[in-house]
Amino acid sequence: MFKIVQSFDELLKAYSVRAIVFVEEQKCPYKIEVDEFEQSSLHILGEIDGEPIAAGRIRFLGEYAKLERIAVRKDFRGTGLGHRLVDFMMEVAREKGFNKYKMHAQAYLVDFYAQHGFVKKGDMFQEAGIDHYLMVKE
Repeated sequence: MFKIVQSFDELLKAYSVRAIVFVEEQKCPYKIEVDEFEQSSLHILGEIDGEPIAAGRIRFLGEYAKLERIAVRKDFRGTGLGHRLVDFMMEVAREKGFNKYKMHAQAYLVDFYAQHGFVKKGDMFQEAGIDHYLMVKE
């Protein structure tokens, strides 16, 4: 179901999920959604029968693995896939020697990520016109 992206085709599938969720649904401008960190990130893809349904990326910053661009297509939300994706991403980071995590979580998802042990830090801020909080798990 979830895998580390290994090919150009898999990367396109991950980008397609992100485009559907962030650019189309959330109206995030493409120039913000796709950034200068794409090539240095580890990309994650979720598929069912070859159909891309979820994506995320991980950046390794100092002692933290930063979970980013976590997206599940609308038709697959509410099924536990988002939780499984977050768990998979943390496991990938653990296998690379990381045990501290951070993210910029959309404000409405704070409780979702809290279920994975993330704690809200600091004040709300805007990213791509959307309310976010820094969340950390140490």
